[in-house]
Amino acid sequence: MDLIKFVRNYNDDSTERGFQFEFFCDRCGAGYRTPFKASATGLASEALDVASGLLGGVFGTVANVGDRVHSAAWEKAHDNAFADAVKHAKPHFRQCPRCSQWVCAEGCWNETRGLCKECAPDLAAEMSALQVEATIEEARQVAHAAASERATAESFDKVIKANCPKCGAPAGGGKFCAECGAPLATEKFCIECGKKIPTNVKFCPECGKPQQ
Repeated sequence: MDLIKFVRNYNDDSTERGFQFEFFCDRCGAGYRTPFKASATGLASEALDVASGLLGGVFGTVANVGDRVHSAAWEKAHDNAFADAVKHAKPHFRQCPRCSQWVCAEGCWNETRGLCKECAPDLAAEMSALQVEATIEEARQVAHAAASERATAESFDKVIKANCPKCGAPAGGGKFCAECGAPLATEKFCIECGKKIPTNVKFCPECGKPQQ
């Protein structure tokens, strides 16, 4: 008895009218669908059902017998169709000797290593991805530094340009009013994260950055 070798990465879309199968990659999910192959037994059974409907219940029993005969014949035709589909789909896939996954030869197979790209990644592609990640991280750091500089400038602007909150005299650039001696730094922002903080703290309560 000949056995039909099968795999898990397929869908059987066959119906009473014919046979069709889908084979897909265990790694990326891409795959191939076989052309629809009509079932001769299915068409014969359909014709028999139509005759039974036209001529009445006399042929009802015959139709049931025809269905049972068709079922056995259909199963045989189905097995043949599946074996043929496996034969045509197999060249498009490779089975990894390390993890046993069936992967598509086009995108997920590392021909140089003889392994799937899950077990043996494409080094050039991995290096390119790492370079992109490094560029993105560098851009984030630059943006963060620029935001910190703006927050620091805003903090200095509050101290240097604000008028005295007590008497209204120009600040003049000092920490205390030259007219009445009141503290001028009524608002202060963290030089690191930009959060508003009390004027007399030495460290930011939000990020812990030492303040000037």
